[in-house]
Amino acid sequence: MSIISRIKFPFYLSLTLLTGWSAQAQADTVITVGVASHGGAVILGGSVIPLKEVTLAAQMPGRVISIAGEEGDEFATGTELVKINDDDLQAKKSAAEAQLNSAQNAMQNAQVQYNRELWNPRVYNPRPMAGMGMPSMFDGFFNNMDDMPGGSTGNKSIERHADLVTQGTQVASARSRITEAESGLRTINAKLRDTKAIAPFDGVIMKKMVEIGDTVQPGQPLIIFSYSKFLRIQAEVPARLMPGLKKGMVVPARLDVGNTLINARVAQISPVADSQQHTVTVKFDLPEGVPGGPGMYAEVMIPDVNSPSRALPVVPMAAIHKKGSLPSVQVLDDENKPKMRLVRIGEVVDEDSVTILSGLKPGERLLVRDRK
Repeated sequence: MSIISRIKFPFYLSLTLLTGWSAQAQADTVITVGVASHGGAVILGGSVIPLKEVTLAAQMPGRVISIAGEEGDEFATGTELVKINDDDLQAKKSAAEAQLNSAQNAMQNAQVQYNRELWNPRVYNPRPMAGMGMPSMFDGFFNNMDDMPGGSTGNKSIERHADLVTQGTQVASARSRITEAESGLRTINAKLRDTKAIAPFDGVIMKKMVEIGDTVQPGQPLIIFSYSKFLRIQAEVPARLMPGLKKGMVVPARLDVGNTLINARVAQISPVADSQQHTVTVKFDLPEGVPGGPGMYAEVMIPDVNSPSRALPVVPMAAIHKKGSLPSVQVLDDENKPKMRLVRIGEVVDEDSVTILSGLKPGERLLVRDRK
């Protein structure tokens, strides 16, 4: 059976019955109320939550010296939201940088000494003592004696190898001191980063839990930061209703702000049910730009596959007038005169149609006026 059958409103009726509408009567349409099979559903209450939310906590002890803004202020990714005093760490950082510079200088000197020993061995070219030439002369004399047959007292190759090892050891030791100094500097820089609470994404401050001047300890919450451009409804769904829900399906929802009726898409279904309440946490994505914000009350209509189905009247969205507190439609009586009738809207069938819970019967005729 067709859900909705459309019939163009006769032009002569617009002249004889609908006095004053002749200028637009040809655009008006009469539709016959159809029916659609509709299973039972359960309305559950829930809360609107932001798409993402984090609680930024202190990582270092200290005193809060700056906060970026107040509740409701928006900030971009990477913005410094909270700053903790870091004077002690800055002093340690300066000392660590000086230690690193000293280690680098020692490394440079050790490398120079190693290169000199490599290319100008001391065992073959004795270094003269500053200010005196006699010791050098005697050293040269005895070295020449070593070259004479039977006059050698040692192996110069072994001595040269020992000198190279000594200088190489000094280079390695200097390199280790540089690595140690760099590690200490990285540790201090990491602690300095922990004195700042940085925005992990574009969002808004939802709640401040500290003020400037407060002394905080590691793990103490500072602010709650959330991404609330897109909102969700979080509801606790009884386990018996879970067979009727699948990720990606669309269900009707109602927001407490302005009694707004919208469609919500199932975004996340918890894999584990609560052991005490026997409910499953389900999150529903809301369209962008819906009224209200996080924390407000909302309702979702969850299909109950265990309840018997029933036939409900179905009408197009264009036939419903929302002037006033309750929706209404224009019903044609036996004399083809339109009469206003209040109705109660049910589940959205598709983008153009909606079920009617009360106020209409299948087969009645409705007048749909062109709203252009």
